[in-house]
Amino acid sequence: MSSLYERLGGEAAVDAAVDKFYDKVLADERINGFFENLDMVAQANKQKAFLTMVFGGPNDYSGKDMRAGHAHLGLNEEHFDAVVENLASTLTELGVGNADIQEVAGIAMSVKDDVLNR
Repeated sequence: MSSLYERLGGEAAVDAAVDKFYDKVLADERINGFFENLDMVAQANKQKAFLTMVFGGPNDYSGKDMRAGHAHLGLNEEHFDAVVENLASTLTELGVGNADIQEVAGIAMSVKDDVLNR
C-alpha cells in the first residue's frame, strides 16, 4: 500500500499544501499572532520537512519535537482546533479525499497533548 505522502502527490503536493495552509493561518485571527515576526519561509520549510516525514516520505526533518517546539507558546484547545481546521480545509481545496484527510487528522490528534504541553 502506498504511503499517505505518495497518495497526496509527493513533494509538490506537500509544498503546495503548506503554502496554502500558511496563507490561511496568517489570515486566521485565532492564531495568526503566533506567527508575527517569524521567518515564514523558514517556518514553511520546517513544516514541509515535518509533514513529509509524518506522511511517510523522506525523513529530512531536523527540528524540535512537538512538545519542545510548542511549549513556550501557551497554546490551548482553540488554537489547536484552528490549525487542524485550516489544514483540513486546505487539503479539501486541493482535492484530497476524505479518507486521507481523516488520516492527516489522526496524525494531528496523535501529537495534540505534546503540542498543548499536557
